[in-house]
Amino acid sequence: MLKVENLHKSYQVGKNTYEVLKGVSLEVKKGEFVAVMGPSGSGKTTLLNCISCYIPAGSGSIRLGDTELARLDEDSLAEIRNQKLGFVFQDFLLLDGLTVRQNILLPSIIGGLVTDLVERRADQLCEVFGISGIQDKYPAEISGGEKQRTAVARALINHPLLILADEPTGNLDSKSTRTVIRSFEQAKDSLEATIFMVTHDSYAASFCDRVVILRDGVVWRALEKNAEDREHFQDRLLDSIREMGRE
Repeated sequence: MLKVENLHKSYQVGKNTYEVLKGVSLEVKKGEFVAVMGPSGSGKTTLLNCISCYIPAGSGSIRLGDTELARLDEDSLAEIRNQKLGFVFQDFLLLDGLTVRQNILLPSIIGGLVTDLVERRADQLCEVFGISGIQDKYPAEISGGEKQRTAVARALINHPLLILADEPTGNLDSKSTRTVIRSFEQAKDSLEATIFMVTHDSYAASFCDRVVILRDGVVWRALEKNAEDREHFQDRLLDSIREMGRE
């Protein structure tokens, strides 16, 4: 589904060059829920921005399905972002002047693809994520958890190949965090979604199938959940983070 190979990215500040990604390679398979963790400055957000092609990588390969993203022009990239990638952000980025349902339909509205089938898809997503009762409300009238569930539904409206989530629980309390993570689980289990999430939260990451830990621009370790329960997987994540800190 997503394959990143030997990805490098540097920033030039004055006469100084700062290498942020130093040969990152990873793969996300269809139907997986994968998290990326790491300390501040490890390259998590830069990696996500390179995958979405909002910033160009210095070198390396980013393949989404059979498409090499770095070779596409801006028009083709805009089409990929609208039709094959879904985005969930820490700050929700809902439009205040649109209802919940209209926000969910927004990617299809932008693409000029609002059909009866898409309308039914929006209704299905509202049911899956438990927001049918608020679909006619505006963002100012709903909770943070409801806003993020709306954002997840919006990300799924066009049947994307991959959802990219950037710290989706960063502004939420523990109860809302669990609700949003449950939304991702529902998207994976019921809608066969593939999710790539950047997070600093070991609790949120412990619900994933696999966690990739970045350190200083490289993949330091990758942990797979296997058959263990969530609590034991979180313990392993915390042990790895403590070990990285000691090193």
